[in-house]
Amino acid sequence: MSVTEDLADALARDVLSAMDEMGEERFYMEIGKMLASLSPSMEDGFMTAMRVRLAERRARELLNRRLGAFRKAKTGE
Repeated sequence: MSVTEDLADALARDVLSAMDEMGEERFYMEIGKMLASLSPSMEDGFMTAMRVRLAERRARELLNRRLGAFRKAKTGE
């Protein structure tokens, strides 16, 4: 990864943590807008990292829900 990608990914991780703590699901958009005014390449890397991490998080939640429901139905609970 390039320095920009590394920094953007690290920032994305920190912003995700902040979003969870603050309960603000769209906070990353504010960070993205600020980055766009300073460094379009950093904004692009950050938004890509956010999209990938948010997609993975949502997919994992779906996986856990569906697998949990399947296991519950399988054991007859």
